[in-house]
Amino acid sequence: MPKFAANLSFLYADLPFLDRIAAAAKDGFPAVEYVGPYDFPEEDIAAALKAAHVKQALFNLPAGDWAGGERGIGCLPDRVEEFKAGVDKAISYAKALGCSKINCLAGIAPNGVAPETLEQTLVENLKYAAPRLDEAGIKLLLEPINLRDIPGFFVSTTDHAERILDAVGSDNLFIQYDIYHTQIMQGDLAETYRRLKAKIAHVQLADNPGRHEPGTGEINYPYLFNMLDAEGYDGFIGCEYKPSAGTSEGLGWMKPWR
Repeated sequence: MPKFAANLSFLYADLPFLDRIAAAAKDGFPAVEYVGPYDFPEEDIAAALKAAHVKQALFNLPAGDWAGGERGIGCLPDRVEEFKAGVDKAISYAKALGCSKINCLAGIAPNGVAPETLEQTLVENLKYAAPRLDEAGIKLLLEPINLRDIPGFFVSTTDHAERILDAVGSDNLFIQYDIYHTQIMQGDLAETYRRLKAKIAHVQLADNPGRHEPGTGEINYPYLFNMLDAEGYDGFIGCEYKPSAGTSEGLGWMKPWR
C-alpha cells in the first residue's frame, strides 16, 4: 500500500508554512516534504513535526536564490564553496528533523559555460556531499526535472542522472524519481522505474498535463501504485502537485489507497 507525503511547497499554500504540517496530519498524511526548511529555525520545525506526529520525508540541499529564480547550484562552477557550506547546513537540519534523505537540485545551466564544465562541477560536488551525508546516515539524491517547467535545467532525464551516478561512483547517491517530470521528458514510466529501482530512493507524483492531483490527467496512477507495491517500493511518495480546487477538497484520489 503506497504511503504519501504532503509536499508543503505545493499543498496548503493558503496557510503559513508551519501550520501546513498540522493541516497535512489532519488530512491523513503520515509525512511531509518541501523545497527546503532553511527559512525557519530547526527547533520550530521539529516541534511542529512532533506535535503533528508526522515524519520528515525529504528536503533539498540549499538551492540558491529561489525567489530570484534559481533552482539549485550543484552544477555552477562559481558556487562550489556555497554548495559545500550548504551540505553542512542541510545535515544539521536533517539531524534535527529526523530526515534521512536529502535531494540535490543540479540547477539551471548558465549561458556561456561549457556543458562539460557544468557536469564536472556537479560530479565533484556530489563526490564531496555523498560521503559526508553517508557519515550522518542520510541518503543523497539527484532529481531530473523537465525542461518545460524549468527551461535549461541541467539534469532533465533519468539517462543523464544515471551518467552522473556512474561518474560519481558512490554507494550513497540515488535518483529521485518524479513521475510527472519523467512523463514529460521520456514516458515509459513503469519500465523506467523497474530498470532503475535499485538506484531510486524516493518517488514523487503529479498528473500531466497541468501538474494537478492524480486523476486529473493522462497518467494511470492506480496502475503505477500497484506496480510500485509489486516492485517492493516501501518509501514515501511525495505529492508535489498543484491542487486544482483546494488541497483538502481534492484529496479524494487518495481514499482507495488509505
